[in-house]
Amino acid sequence: MIALLLAAVVLIVVSAFSGPLSRRGVTSAMAFLLAGVILGVAFDGSHGLSLENDAVLGVAELALVFLLFTDAARVDLGLLRRSIGWPGRLLTIGLPLTLLLGFGAGLVLFPGLPLSSAFLLSAMLCATDAALGHRVVEDPAVPGKVRQALNVESGLNDGIAVPFFLVSLDISMSTLEGGVRSAVVAAIAEQIGWGLLAGVVMGGAGGYVLRVASSREWFQPEWRQPGTLAVAVGAYAAAVSLGGSAFLAAFVAGLAYRLVKGAANVDTSYFTGEVGSTLAAATWMVFGAAAVLTALPHITWQVLAYAVLSLTVVRMLPVAAAMIGSGTRWQTRAFMGWFGPRGLASVVFALLAYERGPPAATTLLTTVVVTVGLSVFAHGLSAKPLIAAYQRWAAGPGQ
Repeated sequence: MIALLLAAVVLIVVSAFSGPLSRRGVTSAMAFLLAGVILGVAFDGSHGLSLENDAVLGVAELALVFLLFTDAARVDLGLLRRSIGWPGRLLTIGLPLTLLLGFGAGLVLFPGLPLSSAFLLSAMLCATDAALGHRVVEDPAVPGKVRQALNVESGLNDGIAVPFFLVSLDISMSTLEGGVRSAVVAAIAEQIGWGLLAGVVMGGAGGYVLRVASSREWFQPEWRQPGTLAVAVGAYAAAVSLGGSAFLAAFVAGLAYRLVKGAANVDTSYFTGEVGSTLAAATWMVFGAAAVLTALPHITWQVLAYAVLSLTVVRMLPVAAAMIGSGTRWQTRAFMGWFGPRGLASVVFALLAYERGPPAATTLLTTVVVTVGLSVFAHGLSAKPLIAAYQRWAAGPGQ
């Protein structure tokens, strides 16, 4: 109960000063992470928070699900149809290259790490988080095509990364049955297939019901927002029950919901986004109070080097390669490459892996924690100045 009390106090304080903090470039993730670290140090582990707590993992998963659903439900579908090639390039070319480069960096910097653990590390850090870069994907100063590409990429790459994460985790734990190739194919088919089905069915059905109810004025105003939240929960529950990717299902459900429900004057996903943000705040506090302090004694120069490479070369080179032939200028490629922050998806993957205890689990957790921690501050603090700089570049001919 002490942990809940502390979380409530921190949430009240950060909420009260959210305006001044934002104007100074301090994001909510930065504030809650720092608060968690301070509380963790002050209470020296007596706050009741633990990485092995199932509730911690559940909160992090639901936070990501609600935020993914909300992001998708607010996508400009017309613009997405006209520029589907950009997120397609990032997912089909950029993501596999990121996995391979991350794998290579792990082998070089951690020569004693088993092959499966090196690939597991890459899989945990290949997905991006639009919630950490919300200033970029929501700022109208950034061209719409760029914002939509980054938003759709971050929404789908979480789910696409899940099969690779699960297979590499099974290999590292020596629990994989059958050949690696067949396991990868089976995991991709199961995670992506069932995730897509759960998202399309729940998002489409939920959007249809809510559209009909709205058109016939069956809705009482106070039930619009909970109804949308239930669609996101349903997509999550359906995907988990079927054995599919809950993250992929959440984003696809948001897209299907938006498509079927149609545009409306009322943002029916507002409450879902707020719940997701609140759960994300709790996740960042736990991350600071438990994960950061657990990893701190194990940080080495190799861990720091991998974190820096993961946020720069491992991300930016694949994006640049993926955008070859797209007609984009180097400024656009650099901007899109840099704003691939690592966040909640990597935290969820790390918690799942740490719970099962693969070889070199502490090294893996420490590397993910350092990479995500650096990303929270580097991407949060650089958003405003780089958006301003990119706006000046985008004012020129072409993109």
